[in-house]
Amino acid sequence: DEGRYRQYLTEEQRSQAGCSAGRMQLDFQHGLLSFCYRARCRAPPPRTASRDMSLPPDLAHQPADVAVAKLVEEHGGKLYHLALKFCGNPADAEDLVQETFLLAFRKWSQFKGDAAPTTWLYTIAARQCRRSKRLRVGEPRRLEPIESLLPSKERQVVDLPSEIDGPLEAQIRREAVEALERGIGKLPTPLRMALVLKDIVELPVADVAQVLGLKPATVKTRVHRARLMLRRTIAQTLPRKDAAPPNHATRVCLDLLAAKQEALDRGVNFPVPQSEVCERCQALFATLDLGVDICQELGRGRLSQKLRRALDAALASSG
Repeated sequence: DEGRYRQYLTEEQRSQAGCSAGRMQLDFQHGLLSFCYRARCRAPPPRTASRDMSLPPDLAHQPADVAVAKLVEEHGGKLYHLALKFCGNPADAEDLVQETFLLAFRKWSQFKGDAAPTTWLYTIAARQCRRSKRLRVGEPRRLEPIESLLPSKERQVVDLPSEIDGPLEAQIRREAVEALERGIGKLPTPLRMALVLKDIVELPVADVAQVLGLKPATVKTRVHRARLMLRRTIAQTLPRKDAAPPNHATRVCLDLLAAKQEALDRGVNFPVPQSEVCERCQALFATLDLGVDICQELGRGRLSQKLRRALDAALASSG
């Protein structure tokens, strides 16, 4: 059994997690397995550039009209969805988008290229969202315990269909999209901002932290809780089936969840084979995957022609 799970760890990962030969003799179910997942989760992320590859590398040296036009083309749709999730209606969201790009245009001479252009742009947008009086009201004052967001005590779990192209699957996805969009609007503002920037705008955690002026660990905490809250929301619309009692210790399932969230943060495959994951965790992770996939899909839209024309006219008049 020890060899079965040691395969998930490199020597470097075992060393970083403080693994020793003695520790690898821990109890299989609640020690070794749990340790393996924690160590895998703590593995250092791959060294990838956070620069937006859709933007030219010399954008900071371009004149304001050229640079901001490029930002509008590549990020207008994502910025609109960010604004919509905070304003609650298209008209106010369109105003916020125009305000953000106009500010970027006027302040372009202050941008020195120390940060990525996208980080700079979304920092302006986040500031506009905070200053706006159009933020939604009615947010909960206290956050639920994390355990209440997990399906460990539920008698049934989500049963997603294996096929993805049929009419039934399309209907299931439409309902999930509607539920997720409603759920985002009900998230507390700090969680919503982090979630939208990470999973809809698709900024790296480090860039989200820079935009919001937070530590990366704080960003992760907010994004992870937001994902679980949305998972529970969309799970209510999905088919369900009876589930067997949990066959892993709670600590093991929580470590699995941490590793899954880390994989979603980094945009990499989950490092543990599905055959090694209990039925409840499989259902939980499938719903998390669906939520993140829908978020990314929401961020891939373009600005409407109407808004793009209005924005172009406003930028032209500011020049």
